[in-house]
Amino acid sequence: MANGRSEHSVRMPRLPTQSPVLCLSRRLCHDASTLCQALPFAEASPPFRTRFPMKGIFNPTLPALLSALMLGGCSALNQADLPAEPAQPAAEASSAAEPTVYGQFSQDTLFDLLTAEIAGQRDRFDIALDNYLKQARSTRDPGITERAVRVAEFLGNEQAANEMTALWVEIAPQDPEALRSAAIHLARARQHEQAMSMMQRALDLHGETHFDFLALAAAQTDPQTRNALLTSLRQMQERHPDNAQLVFARALLLQQADRPEQALELLEEHPRSNEVAPIILLHSRLLAEQDPERAEALLYDGLERFPGDVRLRLMLARLLVSDSNFKDARVQYQKLAADNPDDADLQMSLGLIDLELGDAEQAVIHLQHTLQLAPGNNTARYHLGSAYLAAGRSEDAMLTWQSIDSGTELLTSRVQIAQLLLEQDRITALRAQFQQDRDQHPQHGLTLFQIEIEALLPDHPELAMAQVSTALQAYPQDSSLLYSRAMLHERLGNLRGVEQDLSTIIEQDPNNAMALNALGYTLADHNVQLERALSLITRAAELSPEDPAIKDSLGWVHFRLGNLDQAEALLREAFEDYPDQEVAAHLGEVLWRQGSKREARKVWREGLKLDPESDLIPSTRDRLEAE
Repeated sequence: MANGRSEHSVRMPRLPTQSPVLCLSRRLCHDASTLCQALPFAEASPPFRTRFPMKGIFNPTLPALLSALMLGGCSALNQADLPAEPAQPAAEASSAAEPTVYGQFSQDTLFDLLTAEIAGQRDRFDIALDNYLKQARSTRDPGITERAVRVAEFLGNEQAANEMTALWVEIAPQDPEALRSAAIHLARARQHEQAMSMMQRALDLHGETHFDFLALAAAQTDPQTRNALLTSLRQMQERHPDNAQLVFARALLLQQADRPEQALELLEEHPRSNEVAPIILLHSRLLAEQDPERAEALLYDGLERFPGDVRLRLMLARLLVSDSNFKDARVQYQKLAADNPDDADLQMSLGLIDLELGDAEQAVIHLQHTLQLAPGNNTARYHLGSAYLAAGRSEDAMLTWQSIDSGTELLTSRVQIAQLLLEQDRITALRAQFQQDRDQHPQHGLTLFQIEIEALLPDHPELAMAQVSTALQAYPQDSSLLYSRAMLHERLGNLRGVEQDLSTIIEQDPNNAMALNALGYTLADHNVQLERALSLITRAAELSPEDPAIKDSLGWVHFRLGNLDQAEALLREAFEDYPDQEVAAHLGEVLWRQGSKREARKVWREGLKLDPESDLIPSTRDRLEAE
């Protein structure tokens, strides 16, 4: 029956068993948006762009401020020891009443700055910011203004940061950090033209600056703004053709605009830009989609120049994994783990790679280490169970999976437990395990029933049928349970039961393509009610026109109706879209009936290569050859 052959359409949805390679690709591969977020911050940007511990802002200068106050105090003390001055005229007396200035700052300024530092150390960042803002406005000192910018950025106070960066540029118009900070905040405020103007000034004054943040700030803007920025960057590059940062910013902006081919072309036109690690990273990411081998070569070359760059090595390791080159990937992950021994993700990646390479004992070691570093990591715990099983330690595997009591791994681990208990022929233990799980996790009750039924169905259909009945008492008229019972009726030869349960699903949901196809195919396969079968499958095809399982069913019902040419066309299309042993059996039979026996045998051979254990193809071939 078609419902037993295709996960695309009619089979009851399974909870997939997480294979190490699937989990590996999910965890280790990353998309372009992640790359763009990661690229600029490690090297191409000033430290304040990432949130660092706030107390680190205040500690370095506290001794300096204390020294300043101490020096001021010594100066006052020395003056007190001097002989008294003669009386001054009124004007001079008024002047003497003004605050004493110790060096560059007044006593009040120094007091405010010291208060700001102490407030920062005590997590009163609001006081620290207020004091720095006050003194920046008052003194117009570039150092104090820069410090006010840093504190405002840490607190996410864009209004204060914008005010202070504007003041900083006004005070120090030739300071590249002032210009760059102002450009960053202008870009965040979507004032891209003004931001670009600031960067142009920095470039003209100093010949080198970073532009990556402009591309990142423009990521969520409209196409017109991005195009305007691209035009400005291109014009700036014409004036500074050897500036790698301009090339980087343009390429990054093109990637953000979903124009990766143009971004790659730009980087290829400027090979000297690959002298900077972030550009190598972007270049390799763009290359990976078209030429993975060149991307890997570029990363190897980059690591020769920047052997300590974690991002380059991690990108190389992920590319090697995606290319199924697990041996070389392990070398790169080992180097990363050696430099970062407390990184749980790296340890888990090594464990998954060891599993792929068949080194179960090493996988156990790395995954155990992962759990020492991150005890709550159920993904690592799930794969540790797989590693134990691969190492022949089935009881350890069972205990490890049973210890998972939350997250998506709770359900995937139960799939593994069911399979292991079935292999050990411990049916009573299996049923007890799932009853206990349903009692402990009632929110997953239906899914746990489905896993148990699916596990029992192939070799214990009667037990599976009894469990479906139990499940339907708890979840009456649930379509997934009705579908599972229909499959069991089919397996037990109860056509009336199949028709009844699938018809109930269709009554509840007339647009359920899976049930429409399953019922239509069942009728066609039993060569009964063919017009009804055609109507049901045609409706399913209207709802899911690209589903190859439905195309196979439609081809099969046309074969039953004697429409051989139409059947052949549909079955060829289905086999091309979804090579499967059952589709091969159907297509071969249609070809045989048309007299194309040689081609029929060829299709059957292809089907047997896909599934050497298939019983359907040999039985079909033997039946036809015996006629």
